[in-house]
Amino acid sequence: MEEYKAMTMKPDCHPDVWVFYACTLFFLGLYKEAEEAAVMGPKSPLQNRLLFHVSHKFNDEKQLMGFHQNLEDVIEDQLSLASIHYMRSHYQEAVDIYKRILVSKREYLALNVYVALCYYKLDYYEVSQELLATYLQHFPDSITAINLKACNHFRLYNGKAAEAELKNLIDISAASFEFDKELIRHNLVVFRGGEGALQVLPALIDVIPEARLNLIIYYLRQDDVQESHTLIKDLEPTTPQEYVLKGVVNAALGLDSGSREHLKIAQQFFQLVGGSASECDTIPGRQCMASCFFLLRQFEDVLIYLNSVKNYFYNDDIFNFNYAQAKAAVGNYREAEEFFLLIQSEKTKSDYVYLSWLARCYIMNQKARRAWELYLKMETSAESFSLLQLIANDCYKMGQFYYAAKAFDVLERLDPNPEYWEGKRGACIGIFQLTLAGREPRETLREVLPLLRNTGNPQVEYIIRILKKWAKDNRVSL
Repeated sequence: MEEYKAMTMKPDCHPDVWVFYACTLFFLGLYKEAEEAAVMGPKSPLQNRLLFHVSHKFNDEKQLMGFHQNLEDVIEDQLSLASIHYMRSHYQEAVDIYKRILVSKREYLALNVYVALCYYKLDYYEVSQELLATYLQHFPDSITAINLKACNHFRLYNGKAAEAELKNLIDISAASFEFDKELIRHNLVVFRGGEGALQVLPALIDVIPEARLNLIIYYLRQDDVQESHTLIKDLEPTTPQEYVLKGVVNAALGLDSGSREHLKIAQQFFQLVGGSASECDTIPGRQCMASCFFLLRQFEDVLIYLNSVKNYFYNDDIFNFNYAQAKAAVGNYREAEEFFLLIQSEKTKSDYVYLSWLARCYIMNQKARRAWELYLKMETSAESFSLLQLIANDCYKMGQFYYAAKAFDVLERLDPNPEYWEGKRGACIGIFQLTLAGREPRETLREVLPLLRNTGNPQVEYIIRILKKWAKDNRVSL
């Protein structure tokens, strides 16, 4: 840069030097200065390509389209166009250009890496791997290719597999550029599930674009929604991933704080991505539409989208949790129960939303005892009180009066609300009716008497007298 700058100050400076100088400024991130230097030079294909990229950096659509129209059907211009497509998340358009060039220029091996990057972004990880193999046969020490291969392994398998691939890169990068080392440190944090995130990612926020996004994801996983919101609130999303993450953060904040405004923003972000032409048929795009309808509580529509991607998420706890909730919300409790029970995460299984939905599924599937056992495992809290209310009311509604009576009894002892006595009274009479109909063992009546006696209401003795008289007449020992 300094050399070109010095040359521009000489009276006999060749006009083309201004464009070369502008290119160095552009690669240093000095976009405004690059634009000013470029216009000092003569019009040329290189100047047009440079200003095309500067327009993209400034999000100037009008200028961008003007320079786009000046591009010709030559390799340099087409490669420039493909890179803009990639940066604007138009990955398929970029692939089409690269493949067209490769037909006549098979010796341009690096294009295989560019196409592999596009397929990675399109979630075609196996295809990406095949293209990388071609390039790595000729250049086995390529840092870019090895890193992308590790990222594919992370998506296809797990963090350990990805880290194993990255070990080759760590050896190569010992004498490489500082950026390569920072990229490795960043990716290791991701591959290790966020381990070391707070030590590594903050310093890389202005170096690697994904560092900010991964730090936000780390905070979300730690349930630090406020910190994640602080990091993302001023970010103007330009890629589908940024829109999705901004939607997730706003959804989490809205659910935590009860803010309808944040939930509406989240719904709009999800709809924007899921409805876009480039994302509507991708897995993330369909997940976004499912999330949008979930927030709108349109669960039939949620299931249309989740069913279309279900085969890709069999062992995914988050997917199974959302799918089970949607199934339960439309009344398909049997299938909902199956998916709730597939969940392995202890954190999710201790969440009240999980417990309350699973309890409801048990009750609706005539398994009230299991719902009661969920309550017995809980510590006394506001959540356990809410679960008791759910069990009491749902069991009563479903005619499972024994556990309804037990739940109302505990509720009445915790809070002497007349409604709980009325619920318990109705449930106890319900047990008696089921006994008369032969649908409840007679021995259950023995447990009804202590439940009734826990209440000091004058109606208790009247009900007990009726029960005892029937028991005596039918030779049932109470």
